Amino acid sequence: MTPEHANIDLISSINIADMGADTAHFHPDVTWHFFNPNAPELAGAYQGLSGIAEFFRKVRSYGQGVFNVSPKGAWAVGDELVVVQTRNRLGDGATAMEFDVVLVWRIIDGKVREVWDIPAVHAV
Repeated sequence: MTPEHANIDLISSINIADMGADTAHFHPDVTWHFFNPNAPELAGAYQGLSGIAEFFRKVRSYGQGVFNVSPKGAWAVGDELVVVQTRNRLGDGATAMEFDVVLVWRIIDGKVREVWDIPAVHAV
């Protein structure tokens, strides 16, 4: 991601391998929203850092422990929202699947307050 805005810099500095421990970048009441009709057991609004950690634990279990995120671009929308495009990979070898994702991040007072995780579901 190209640093162009303070909120893009903030998101760029998040350790996606361990977001559940990242108290410096997330508001304590952060909410991670996820819905995918092909994975209804993952759907929900995950609350707090522990909720985010639980969500990513579930996602990694889909890929038998393998989950990679490749950022493709980020755009600040005003001073509150950032839209990030990624290409994600779950699993390894012949069973791996890759898919595009758009995340909408709400940043308030320098901390992530909400994230909407929107995966492509028809182009996997």
